[in-house]
Amino acid sequence: MLLGGALAAGAVPGTHPSIVGIIVAGILGNVAGSYIAWAVGKYAGRGVVRRWGRRIGVREHEIDRATVWFERRGAAAVFVGRLVPVIRTFISLPAGFAGMRPVPFGVYTTLGCIPWTVALGTAGYALGANWQNVANGFHGPTYAIAGIIVVGLAVAVVVHLRRRRGDGNESKSGGSAASPTAQVEGNSHTIR
Repeated sequence: MLLGGALAAGAVPGTHPSIVGIIVAGILGNVAGSYIAWAVGKYAGRGVVRRWGRRIGVREHEIDRATVWFERRGAAAVFVGRLVPVIRTFISLPAGFAGMRPVPFGVYTTLGCIPWTVALGTAGYALGANWQNVANGFHGPTYAIAGIIVVGLAVAVVVHLRRRRGDGNESKSGGSAASPTAQVEGNSHTIR
């Protein structure tokens, strides 16, 4: 949404989409994605989400938190949950788990996502209108951050190479007293 708003403000020459179009597209995308998550919750269930969710960034405690939120507030939790960071991302799953009907879910989702979408699109528009000032303000910090990253990568490479050489030297020295040997004493095995 921030990028869309910035593009609408003319942050990139030659691209001037309508801010209203950007916001409408954001709302439609939010609602479509929410219906997908709702359908996963409704038709796949908690077990599938708990088992496979971590592979796509959905952590179990986040699902539990959104489920508790939904159970406390009922259907209105979808609307209120859309206004609360973190909860807004996961509230569709508990709505699906609970079998919330699709039409009320869509209405609450649409009404709840409008404030965030408008706010982020507008913030992007304001940023895009002042793009040169913002970009110029980041030149100094950008060089400092790039320098820190380069130094960090260099240190990581040196440490990696030293560890690798160290491992190679130990294995080339041949078996020493440090290598374990097994001796059989009667029926018991003792490793020395």
